[in-house]
Amino acid sequence: MSEKLTVLVTGFGPFPGAPFNPTMPLVKRLTQLRRPAFDDVKLESHIFRVTYDTADRELPELIARIRPQALLMFGLAGRTAHLRIETRARNAVTTLVSDAGRRRARKGSIVDGADATMLGPHTAKLLRAALATGIDARSSRDAGSYLCNYLSWRAIEAVGKDGPRLAAFVHVPLIPRNGASLRKGTERITLEQLVDAGEALLMEMVKLARRPTLSSRT
Repeated sequence: MSEKLTVLVTGFGPFPGAPFNPTMPLVKRLTQLRRPAFDDVKLESHIFRVTYDTADRELPELIARIRPQALLMFGLAGRTAHLRIETRARNAVTTLVSDAGRRRARKGSIVDGADATMLGPHTAKLLRAALATGIDARSSRDAGSYLCNYLSWRAIEAVGKDGPRLAAFVHVPLIPRNGASLRKGTERITLEQLVDAGEALLMEMVKLARRPTLSSRT
């Protein structure tokens, strides 16, 4: 029997301008999945408070305690109507918007002397997996300059050290909290569609993390 593999699935709580964050119910649903493909997989979940201090403190603690082989992160992109598979993190932090702890970044970069850092070629496989569920999913090169981008950067740093073998960040659109349409006559992605796509992403992450080596060409 293969060694049990651990996947950490994360989301975010509410933040200024977004009192409802759909990543919370999404992460809960995903980590409660019972599928034969996950029989030898341990699914762990975590919801980050939307603050820079929380990301800096809790991500290293989670990786040290859980020791996941793969990290699948979700965040809200309220102005986007489709699923976004992020391909990189930008060395950028907004100094204009406060986090949920009312803190603003003092400078517009995460680290000195860098531009952007890539999540990896596996993002192309994740995009194909999501599209296969029928959801509107697209590749993205801009994770913004708020906590989603910041957490992505820190996760990539962790992969480069003794952390998970691979990490991915996925932006989800705003969905109705009660299942009704946000606007009459407007079709929106539903929670059920997000769960289906998230399950496909999880399966692909498990498959990739089990490979003996992660080739730069795959």
